[in-house]
Amino acid sequence: MARRPAVRYRALVLGRTKLAEQDIIVTLLTSEGEQLRAVAKGGRKPGSRLAARTELFVEAEMLVSPGRGLGIITEAEVVDAHPGVRGDVERVACGSAMCEVARLTSYEDVEDPFMFHILRRALHACEQAENRARLDLMVAAYVLKVVSHGGWRPVLDVCVACGEPMPSRLCVRAGGVLCESCARDVEDALPISTNMIAWIAALVGLTFDNLLATSIDGRTAAELLDIAHRWAATHLEARLRAMEFLRGI
Repeated sequence: MARRPAVRYRALVLGRTKLAEQDIIVTLLTSEGEQLRAVAKGGRKPGSRLAARTELFVEAEMLVSPGRGLGIITEAEVVDAHPGVRGDVERVACGSAMCEVARLTSYEDVEDPFMFHILRRALHACEQAENRARLDLMVAAYVLKVVSHGGWRPVLDVCVACGEPMPSRLCVRAGGVLCESCARDVEDALPISTNMIAWIAALVGLTFDNLLATSIDGRTAAELLDIAHRWAATHLEARLRAMEFLRGI
């Protein structure tokens, strides 16, 4: 039987898992938006060429050879290490939260180039954000954009239950906003202002460049991050530990 050829990928590193003493399993998001897991032999060994080139957030050109189970990364050349996300606990936490959501919303053997390009842009936005409020805003925007792309876009213009045009409550479980009448017996329907509804719509609809240019206070940004966290955790049915850590620092 002919040996399968190695495949070259442009990919972002989403995660690393220890394997044996010196190896790691690297979770990648390819430029085609497909999730891929491969082994970096010696990836935990000090001084290894693959160690630095398979760090979290790195974008690299990788050559992956077929293995018995997972593929083997035989070559890696860094395209962008996203240095601005490193060295600061808040920026690392923001990038980690984005990668956590990317792992949950990308799949093996399913191509979706949008997933690669939006994560790449979001990591750059983390590098560009000048303060904690804008960092929170970038994470909230990324999360809501990706989850909306996956089919869980919030309904914000009318009551999700009856179509009433003046909603005043947000219910994550219901998928959007509710009017006072429909929210009366819904325990987790929380009050929400028209300003906050407008902000959520902006996070879904505006570009990262637009959002970076906006003025926002820390309290509003933190509230938007909380909403994005609850939205993703509910609809992805997962505990988002990196987002929990980010919100706690």
